[in-house]
Amino acid sequence: MPYGSRLAAMMTRRIGRECVYTPSARLALYLALRRWCRPGARVLMSPVNDDVILFVVLAAGLRPVQAPVSRWDGNIDPAAVPESTWRNVDAVLTTNLYGLPDRVVELRHRCDELGIPLIEDAAHAIGTHVDGQPIGTFGRVAAFSLSKHVAGMAGGFLAVDDARTRRELELLRDDLLTPRRLRADLATTLRPLARSAVRSLHLVRPVWRTMQRLRLLERDAFRMDLHAPRLASSARHAPSLTAYEPWVRVDLHGFRSRHGALVRGQLELRMALLDGDLARRRAGVSLLSGTTWASPALRDGAGDGPPPLFRVPLLVHDRDALLERLVNHGVVAGYVYDPPLDDYAGAEFVEPSPDPAPARWFAAHTLPADPLLARRIAGALTKERATTARPPIPAPPVFDTTTTTTTPPTPLGQ
Repeated sequence: MPYGSRLAAMMTRRIGRECVYTPSARLALYLALRRWCRPGARVLMSPVNDDVILFVVLAAGLRPVQAPVSRWDGNIDPAAVPESTWRNVDAVLTTNLYGLPDRVVELRHRCDELGIPLIEDAAHAIGTHVDGQPIGTFGRVAAFSLSKHVAGMAGGFLAVDDARTRRELELLRDDLLTPRRLRADLATTLRPLARSAVRSLHLVRPVWRTMQRLRLLERDAFRMDLHAPRLASSARHAPSLTAYEPWVRVDLHGFRSRHGALVRGQLELRMALLDGDLARRRAGVSLLSGTTWASPALRDGAGDGPPPLFRVPLLVHDRDALLERLVNHGVVAGYVYDPPLDDYAGAEFVEPSPDPAPARWFAAHTLPADPLLARRIAGALTKERATTARPPIPAPPVFDTTTTTTTPPTPLGQ
């Protein structure tokens, strides 16, 4: 039987597509990019995304093209992408940021018109639907993450349309897996249990502060260090996962380790509890959506009820200071993607967005709230007197009556 076939079968039953199990979503995404994009291809993607995803795209030998985004959810705004950009991209990579869906119907339509693949990054979006159809079934291929929704801290999937493609991807995956190590399997199994114990014993604050003081965290800021000279030299070897491994493995060193039965068994148990996890997330999203800090994107998509988001984007002033103070309330809020990737990496490594202001505003004001901690977070923000952020209103055009010309308004966010 293929490696991870029992887990893959569980995911196939859930979304109705052929699935391939991988040790991580980042490895799944790398496989998808290698399978559907030739080296040197240009991939349209949101700049509000994990830096690891940027490095996965670079490792696949591709050119990341940063798209204009919605200032309310950080996902690609298809209508704002210039036609010149559409004509010169070879694939589109969605984000479904925090579980809020991309405009997948519009994106699929444009991709079909252009004859290019739509690749769905559904790592944040297990259980999210658009028009009754699950995210992960709109594109040519979709990558999912188990660690985001069942706290397994490992495991991912690729979802495709047919068994022949699935078998092809299984072979590609097996070539990239590194050998299983018992010590690593034990650590992967025990880590989620340790995290749960820290939370239940109310030790989040002392443990987090100790890790900060001892410099045990791989990231000192929201983004990892770019190490631009080394990154540029790695491009000579692309496509190559090995050449980019120092960046791709951050926060998950076993991202392509072959898991043994111990890890896979635990993930099967956790996946069997996924529906309960999604229900609790919906309840937390419902609570946070009613707060003054909630992004309007939450209310706009509430027609089918609250989605089971991975994180709830709250828009606040003084976000960075609030994140520090939340630790005192036992909340460590990660997954902040600031600055946007084009500001972070620069034109040497990405093609910058033609309209960077919405991404900059969203990235600077978003506090990603865990819906499983909704009451605690809402209470903490109330105690901290957090204020809601709203984008500046553009000034109206100024008419010069002597020349009948119009002075354009200042762009939003500038």
